[in-house]
Amino acid sequence: MHPFRKAVEAMDHAAVEALLAEDVVFTSPVAFRPYPGKAITAAILRAVMRVFSDFRYVREIASADGRDHALVFTAKVGDMEINGCDFLHMDEEGKIDDFMVMVRPLSAAQALSAAMGAQFDRVKAEAFGGAEASAGSAGTPADGER
Repeated sequence: MHPFRKAVEAMDHAAVEALLAEDVVFTSPVAFRPYPGKAITAAILRAVMRVFSDFRYVREIASADGRDHALVFTAKVGDMEINGCDFLHMDEEGKIDDFMVMVRPLSAAQALSAAMGAQFDRVKAEAFGGAEASAGSAGTPADGER
């Protein structure tokens, strides 16, 4: 079992964050631009853990060299069923340096977008503190960016 999967299933936020490289890039299924950096990625992942219910990984696929992983999951956003996949790339130190999420169906992706949008002020505050969060430095996913 991949250490990231183990940490998520244990709801261990500190372990999840420890697995992220400082220069990790998170590509959201509902935002146009990727989010660079460990602080914002960790804050987004904490928010996702608040938004999803009945989350479980159902399959794990790894490349032969062990640096690429696909973790297939199911969850609920409100009463909507969602299926998705976390695509992870590990750097030479074994840290996640690229993290991309894909989800389906569209109706569940839209529910996820709305739920995460409601979390985004908190996400920015957790990642950057009050001053930068107020200034919008993390870039809340606007409708034109989804």
